[in-house]
Amino acid sequence: MTDTLATARLLPTPDETWWRQAAVYQIYPRSFADSNGDGVGDLPGITDRVPYLVQLGIDAVWLSPFYPSALADGGYDVDDYRNIDPRLGTLADFDVMTQALHAAGIRLIVDIVPNHTSDRHEWFREALASPKGSAPRERYIFRDGAGPDGAEPPADWESTFGGPAWEPVGDGQWYFHFFAKEQPDLNWNNPEVRADFRRTLRFWSDRGVDGFRIDVAHGLAKDLGRTLPTQAELDALPKDGSHPLWDRDDVHEIYAEWRAVFNEYAPARTAVAEAWVASDRRARYASADGLGQAFNFDLLEADFDAGQFRDIIAFNLGLAAESGSSTTWVFSNHDVVRHATRYGLPARNGDVAKQGSQWLLSGGPASELDAELGLRRARAATLLDLALPGSAYLYQGEELGLQEVAHIPAAERQDPAFFRNPGVDMGRDGCRVPLPWTRTGPSYGFGAGGSHLPQPGWFTGYSVEAEDGVAGSTLSLYRAALALRSRLQAAESLEWMETGRADVLAFRRPNGWTSVTNFGTEAFTLPAGEVLVSSTALEAGSLPGAATAWLQA
Repeated sequence: MTDTLATARLLPTPDETWWRQAAVYQIYPRSFADSNGDGVGDLPGITDRVPYLVQLGIDAVWLSPFYPSALADGGYDVDDYRNIDPRLGTLADFDVMTQALHAAGIRLIVDIVPNHTSDRHEWFREALASPKGSAPRERYIFRDGAGPDGAEPPADWESTFGGPAWEPVGDGQWYFHFFAKEQPDLNWNNPEVRADFRRTLRFWSDRGVDGFRIDVAHGLAKDLGRTLPTQAELDALPKDGSHPLWDRDDVHEIYAEWRAVFNEYAPARTAVAEAWVASDRRARYASADGLGQAFNFDLLEADFDAGQFRDIIAFNLGLAAESGSSTTWVFSNHDVVRHATRYGLPARNGDVAKQGSQWLLSGGPASELDAELGLRRARAATLLDLALPGSAYLYQGEELGLQEVAHIPAAERQDPAFFRNPGVDMGRDGCRVPLPWTRTGPSYGFGAGGSHLPQPGWFTGYSVEAEDGVAGSTLSLYRAALALRSRLQAAESLEWMETGRADVLAFRRPNGWTSVTNFGTEAFTLPAGEVLVSSTALEAGSLPGAATAWLQA
């Protein structure tokens, strides 16, 4: 790789619809590349690796939080929404990175965390220093405690990370935090909160940011009422837009205000919602007068099964047509077990628990994981994903075929989910381990020093150096597929093709190319056409099991 690669593509054009079928690469900045050897990835490290991103062939980078933070939740506890964590760089470093990405033809999406601040945010410090009923406390959700002197929590609610969701402040009041106690929820009924976030959106848009990923987009609007329900009553309430905490219909009033801000720019800024809601309620988040796009996690939660994939694809293309947006496809991110590992574990078969969570809890035994099969299936699934109309969201390291890192000593773990749920949740550290760039070195090329999470010895074979230019490597597959995807991109539709087998899916895109995926074990005879790319070697013109191929008629 050379620096000339960074200018090999055209500057981003003022295209209002660039996001509709973009290939977006998620960077978890603390684990991508470390420029100063302190063990933590940083913004200059990303700038240094722009040539790698160009060669990969992505259209945009989604940057996970880079704000000042105590890292109580991996950066999703934000101290200051309009600044950079000094461990990651400066605002000047951010500008240099943005310019380098844009010069390379790569757009930038940044994470916004509007449901809660950190407990170190100036607003929350002011709230704690102010009396009950004061304006600073009205920016958050404070309630009087129950029992004598308010010594009991206002309700028995549980945090999603485990433990109570209400925290006392010592004066008879408690504050609500749906996540860690270091993440107090904001009161989005407060006009000051709404105005400040509009200022934040403009701040980053003015610095050249092309779009935003909205964390917990379904959680902002809340209506707790005078009397709080119990946890059991809360769990039993319908998710129909009237729930006190989740997916309320009035959350879309907030996003209509944000859309007005996005439309102040040319091209208009885009956004994608992280909204864990019922599939039939996702379309409103993706509407043209709202955020514009919403994450579709359905394939992420599916087994490697042809029937499930076809139903999910057809359903979500229908939702996209309903909202006027394009759909999104994702298999891995910073919150879930990597899909190369999930596909090597037994099928979920309807289990609602996150796939891989029990395997991690049991110590990640090698006897239960078929890593080779998992990677083979992951490559096939990703190649199918990249053939679909809509946006493809990729997570750093999946282009190397990285497996989940299961064995991390308790003393070196960082995720609050692990510490707040002992014996119940191993947390998300295993997918956040810093990337391996070289076969050797103190951190496999991540930086000149160590890495903030321990890297296993098997990383050497998954490093960029080990896979770069190697025919058949996962990195070579991603590069080839992304280059073809850019060249073959067509209208946002597909036509299903009959294959004669329930375990084989095939569809044709409008400009005459075809994707075929064999979810079974027996080889499938491919239709006539030139094979453009395949996730594994073909067998005498036939597609083996757990494989995908693209063909041009």
